[in-house]
Amino acid sequence: MNAVNFNEVYSKHAKRLYYIAYQYTRDEFLAEDIVQESFLKAYRKLDTVEDNGKLGAWLSAITTRTAIDFLRSEKRRHWTPMDYAELEPLHCVGASSGSSTEEAAVIRLFQEEIGGSIENLSKEFQEVLILKMQYGLKETEIASRLNLKSATVKTRLYRARKQLRQILAAG
Repeated sequence: MNAVNFNEVYSKHAKRLYYIAYQYTRDEFLAEDIVQESFLKAYRKLDTVEDNGKLGAWLSAITTRTAIDFLRSEKRRHWTPMDYAELEPLHCVGASSGSSTEEAAVIRLFQEEIGGSIENLSKEFQEVLILKMQYGLKETEIASRLNLKSATVKTRLYRARKQLRQILAAG
């Protein structure tokens, strides 16, 4: 496709892709960045499109995955591992109130372990598991956002959890 046609594609699909990106980020400026990044990715791979009739769906999938990748990277960027200063109060807490603080520390360490283990899963399993666990989406919502069938999402969630259990058991 030449530049004129790409401009037409941009004009035709930009608003819908912005809406998709905004659904994930809830931020106008980030949604615009994601749409721009999506179009850059699409432009680089435009020669691989065989059916121009499916171009809108292809662009939607790119935008969805770019938004998910962006949210993941933002979460990692703002996530900091527990440091020793946070652990220090655990040593000073009495036995009566220590159980809730201790439980919180155990839960946080477990979440860190799971977060690291999720990265060992395939990208398709990571997507559905993160949308389910971290964002609390239902299977139908995940299916809608990733342009998948509900049964596919359920299967991927089952397999992702099974692999995650195996990874945690081995580690």
